[in-house]
Amino acid sequence: MRGITEEWVFKAEDDFRAVEALLYEIEIPVVDAACFHGQQCAEKYVKAYLEEYEIDFPRNHNLMQLLDLCIRLDAGFETIRRPLQSLEHYAVTIRYPGLQSAA
Repeated sequence: MRGITEEWVFKAEDDFRAVEALLYEIEIPVVDAACFHGQQCAEKYVKAYLEEYEIDFPRNHNLMQLLDLCIRLDAGFETIRRPLQSLEHYAVTIRYPGLQSAA
């Protein structure tokens, strides 16, 4: 595994640990922050895959755009389209007041 790939994976796993902590390790779960970190975890794993294959990708939070790049390498990625779609709006919408109801 390339060094930069390992860095993306490490960051993704940090986000996953944040999800677990925010949902299970405190008295009152912080669901909106956990949703954000869940989206970030998925995004960073997808970016790790693209980095491993030295595929240039946009520096944004558009999971569908990133997924389409992965599918060019491996059509099997199509199977995670729906789960990634369900995470997509957590990159921004969940974090700010007033936007959540518009999603």
